[in-house]
Amino acid sequence: MTVFVVMGVSGSGKTTVGLALAERLGCPFYDGDDFHPPENVAKMASGTPLNDDDRYPWLVRLHSLIADHLERGETAVLACSALKKKYRDQLRQGNDGVKFVHLQGSLNLIWERMVARQTHYMKADMLQSQFDALEVPSPDNTLIINVENDVESIVTHIIQNLNAR
Repeated sequence: MTVFVVMGVSGSGKTTVGLALAERLGCPFYDGDDFHPPENVAKMASGTPLNDDDRYPWLVRLHSLIADHLERGETAVLACSALKKKYRDQLRQGNDGVKFVHLQGSLNLIWERMVARQTHYMKADMLQSQFDALEVPSPDNTLIINVENDVESIVTHIIQNLNAR
């Protein structure tokens, strides 16, 4: 089975696309944000970007979640920023059934989306730090999709491309 990690900067649509993909696949969906310890959420809500030390225990939890699903032979979808290669490598370590989907979009488009949402702790003014931290993954091991399309088209594209691989 497969665990799909829908990745990208905040505001790229990870949760929306991830939920739709999980629904289409009939599998569980997990939002990586729900696995952050309260200190991380407070730090981000105050406008301070997380550092690698902040992210490490969070990534350990996500790695375990992925491993548990793969060990049980279950498909799942996880929304997780996974901005740096070393974060993706940490999630992949020993988890051969992981497939990454990078939701990619322009700073301006994602900024407009973030300004429109009111309920998320990650504020639009932190978006530049996300783009600065992003190490764009290789298309050799990651499906890269532009977020300008509607959610249904994106999910269809993911399924078609991952089935073709």
